[in-house]
Amino acid sequence: MPPIITGIHHVTAFARDPSANLRFYTDILGLRLVKQTVNFDDPSVYHLYYADRTGTPGTLITFFPNPHMGRGRHASDEIATTTLSVPHASLPYWRDRLAAHDIPTTTDDDAPRLHFQDHDTLQLSLIESDPPAHTPLNNPDIPTQHAITGIHSTAIRVRDHNATADFLTRHLGFTSHPDTPGIPGTPDTPGSPNRTWLTLGDARASQHIELIHDPAADAARFGAGIVHHVAWRVPDEATQLRIREQLLSDGIPVTQVLDRNYFKSIYFRIPPGLVFEIATDGPGFTTDEPLDALGTSLKLPPHLEPHRDKLAAQLPPLALD
Repeated sequence: MPPIITGIHHVTAFARDPSANLRFYTDILGLRLVKQTVNFDDPSVYHLYYADRTGTPGTLITFFPNPHMGRGRHASDEIATTTLSVPHASLPYWRDRLAAHDIPTTTDDDAPRLHFQDHDTLQLSLIESDPPAHTPLNNPDIPTQHAITGIHSTAIRVRDHNATADFLTRHLGFTSHPDTPGIPGTPDTPGSPNRTWLTLGDARASQHIELIHDPAADAARFGAGIVHHVAWRVPDEATQLRIREQLLSDGIPVTQVLDRNYFKSIYFRIPPGLVFEIATDGPGFTTDEPLDALGTSLKLPPHLEPHRDKLAAQLPPLALD
């Protein structure tokens, strides 16, 4: 299959307290809440979308916050780390900013990345990379020259990297590389998991998967702080249908096309059972509220609108300052 997937669309994770989640990603990381809605498959839970000013695909990190959810367990066979891009010479700024909020950070010995966790232990990192074409949100608390510009890559930790790599290259158009610009490959040394980089197209930001081979680890457990799925972007529904038909012809179960209001989606699993999504770029987040008002009120899909009062009453308050 040619590489018709153009990059990461969004990453979706589980969280607990929705207000704590909102504060972390807007106040600390400087992203914009571009949509507050509900999980269309479980409307008793919020679905919160953070991104640049307009909700550009490739900048979106989204959450299902549920105060009753237990903590997840990080291990193997999980979508492990979401790496966000920042402009060059920005890591010292972010090290100081995170330290001011009592957030510990670590760095790689051989790569310019800053690792940290959010309040639910979701694994995040920052890397300096060339800026994308779109403009990051100009948060008044964060200088534009240091603002997060989007998702650089996602890391997948697996016990059988051969099965995962084979699926991604054979069915989704990824190619394998010994390293990615700015992040050298990690040697296969005793006690240290081996990393393989898989990329799409011309290997721009949002087109990378860091495949970490860790056969000794236990399996991860879903819960707060764990990524539920990563979505990959395509320009339109016709391209999405081409991919769906190809996956089905390869014997891979795929959902029907689902209308997520802001994009169309299909879902399937990759070895070892991780959820991937293919999402269209449009119609976008201004379909039900104007650009200047994105994220300021609860939005529901048409089929849930008749139940607004009941749904709003069971959702926990969201502290929008």
